[in-house]
Order: sequence, then structure tokens, then C-alpha cells
Amino acid sequence: MEERISSVNCSVARALAVVGERWTLLIVREAFDGVRRFQDFRTRLGIASNLLTARLETLVEAEVMTRVPYREKGDRLRYEYHLTERGADLRPVLIALLQWGDRYLADPEGPSVVPRHAGGPDGGCCDEPVRVVVECAAGHGPLRAEDVRRTPGPGARFVG
Repeated sequence: MEERISSVNCSVARALAVVGERWTLLIVREAFDGVRRFQDFRTRLGIASNLLTARLETLVEAEVMTRVPYREKGDRLRYEYHLTERGADLRPVLIALLQWGDRYLADPEGPSVVPRHAGGPDGGCCDEPVRVVVECAAGHGPLRAEDVRRTPGPGARFVG
């Protein structure tokens, strides 16, 4: 009988527990576009308040976003939601989903948005479209789906 890797210690399953619900990645997408406040998320996404509250709580608990208090003059204390480093690290995931959607699901006229190279630490940018490419640690790539295989990692558990 062939041993296979157990799904108990699966990073994909754990990641999906945080960001696998439809609204969650849309909230993160909006945060990348500068949205910070509850009402602005509601307006831009058309999401119900109870769903937005639940998704923001999940993102804060998972340290993808942090709540930052603010108060406008004469108003009660409220919170903005800012991406953390964990949240910022989701950018390639969103770009990969966008690439896939543009390839297979875009309108005939083309994609609605195009992510572009817009600055960096040196202030320079080329304004070219951004894409996610899979490559190995030695720099070989782009790799095709058939060029990649799963192998046991140091935390692998086997079932048998």
C-alpha cells in the first residue's frame, strides 16, 4: 500500500480557513486599493454588514489585518482596517487569481483592471503589467503545472 501525505497538516487547508470564503479576498483586494473603513468596504463591495463584520474579525484574528482606532470630531470611536505584512503577502495570490480569471473568465472586451509596476524603493517604475510566475529556488521558470510535484516537507505526516 502506498503511503500518502496526510491532509491534517496542510497549509492550503489552513490558508483557506482564513481566506477561502468569497468575500474575504474581495475585502483584501479593496484594502490593497486603499479602502480602510467599514462603510467604505460595504459601499464598494455591496456586502451585508453582518458578513463584513464576520470577515473582518476573521482577518484580524488571523493577523492579516489590524484594527486601528480613529474618531472623527463629534463621533464615536471607530476602526480602520489596515493590511499587515501577512496581508500584504497575499498580493501574489490575488494577482494569480486575476491572471487565471482574465485568461478564462474575462469579458470579450478584455480584463477590467490591469495590475502594473508602479514604483518601488528606488522610486522607479516601468508601468508594465505585473504577473505571477512560478519558478524553482534555482531560478528555473516559468514552470508549467506538469513541471511541479508535491513532495513531503519537514512537517509531513503520512497515512497509510
